[in-house]
Amino acid sequence: MADAKQDAVALLKADHRSVEALFEKFEGAKGDGSKQKIALQICMELTVHAKIEEEIFYPACEGKIEEDLLEEAYVEHDGAKVLIAEIEAGSPSDDFYDAKVKVLSEQIEHHVEEEEKRMEGMFAQAKKAGLDMDALGEQLLARKTELLADYKAGGLPKPELTTLKATTI
Repeated sequence: MADAKQDAVALLKADHRSVEALFEKFEGAKGDGSKQKIALQICMELTVHAKIEEEIFYPACEGKIEEDLLEEAYVEHDGAKVLIAEIEAGSPSDDFYDAKVKVLSEQIEHHVEEEEKRMEGMFAQAKKAGLDMDALGEQLLARKTELLADYKAGGLPKPELTTLKATTI
């Protein structure tokens, strides 16, 4: 990542591949300590990824791609955030811990498919709309680097739901 330019879609897809590999690693993990470490890594990666999409990429896409796709993406993020919070608060000895990680994996798999679909996916539409992917990539990378530094320094704040602001759960 050092000085090679990476456009926004390449950066976001690299995040997707990284998390997919972590989910596979979790499935094969033995022992609570190993499972928890991998699950927390998944949660951190997804929290940072969602934050950079919601702060930078999605706003850049507003008015340029199908609104339904964008709205679904925010709702999918919120669904993931609920599970992330439960996984972070729990441990592998808890009932449903593995199931929560599995369902999170399935939700993320669906979300990634929506973003990466060849012709009508969010990324394809954003490229067709002529968004400056290099400039967006630089912004995403800078914010991601900042968030990862914050995380290492003291943890990330709990993810905030974007679509349920006026509602109570």
